[in-house]
Amino acid sequence: MISYQELKIRLSASAFRSRFKLDTAGRRYALEKGPEQICFQAKQILRARLASAEPVNDGKQTPMRGHVVFIAQHATGSCCRGCLEKWHHIPRHRVLTEEEISAVARIITQWIFEQVQAGENISYTPDLL
Repeated sequence: MISYQELKIRLSASAFRSRFKLDTAGRRYALEKGPEQICFQAKQILRARLASAEPVNDGKQTPMRGHVVFIAQHATGSCCRGCLEKWHHIPRHRVLTEEEISAVARIITQWIFEQVQAGENISYTPDLL
């Protein structure tokens, strides 16, 4: 698995990935739910949409809006199995492990709360996860 800091450096070179930001409503939602609940939701979404060896509609299963986790998936390169392979070095065509799901959910949550911090002028400590 790739570290969040290494991933951020790689993603910053992508104009597509860099364009994603949380809006005010998304930041409020994340603050309201807190990092533990957001991480839990991210795990649920990853299990439902990406965990199988051959996800249905792979490459098209993650909406571009509608939930903070969906936006974060695009921003962190975790929206489909192809992106998981490219950005996170998680091979396609096999079931995701719980360790992989947890690691990607933590990255998604970190990105979300960095967005919250940037937009709301609050302090976020990643060790809450």
